[in-house]
Amino acid sequence: MPKTFPTPELVIFDCDGVLVDSEPASNRALADNLARHGLQMTVDQSMAHFVGSTMAGVMEKARSLGAELPDNWTDEICAETFAQLRLGVPLMPGIPDLLARLDAHGIRVCTASNGSEEKMRITLGQNGLWERFHPQAMFSAQSLGVAKPEPGLFLAAASHFGVQARDCLVIEDSGSGVTAAVRAGMRCLGYAPHGGGQKLAALGAEVFRDMAAVPALLSI
Repeated sequence: MPKTFPTPELVIFDCDGVLVDSEPASNRALADNLARHGLQMTVDQSMAHFVGSTMAGVMEKARSLGAELPDNWTDEICAETFAQLRLGVPLMPGIPDLLARLDAHGIRVCTASNGSEEKMRITLGQNGLWERFHPQAMFSAQSLGVAKPEPGLFLAAASHFGVQARDCLVIEDSGSGVTAAVRAGMRCLGYAPHGGGQKLAALGAEVFRDMAAVPALLSI
């Protein structure tokens, strides 16, 4: 028989690639920037290498791959990425309906991201979600000083809401996010809308492809 879980008290959403479809735009800006610094890669390759990383982590890995990056590179790439995101990013399909369903069942929600609050202001602000999550339901690695794959970001969210880790559910699309959830002792759903969820499953996530599937997975 399939394992059953209690309905969670708190659902923690990753932001980029889960709430908002920002990864293609961000990685387009990143690939264009890295090309100028001697590292050629496609947007898909950029996403494979860097999704779920902090900017410091991206910088370190890009240098290891051969990019010649100045010490102030993170300021440069953030400015270019934010400019690209301001051109427009949509919500991920099904997010408004899922949030409404969670609200109807009295399940609290928050977002926890390796990205900065400034980035979330741009992406969530375009879609009416900034006011919903900021400041009481928004947890940023840049603000808190702890990033995925460490569990501290998720544990801080649970502590803020007074919820035990076992009563939290995390929705993630990256390996670092799934690892952080598992380390925090939280159930994790791995969002893989375009396939390729094997990595997330291997790390401990229950893989799904459509936000419409989440209510059944939560027994609501």
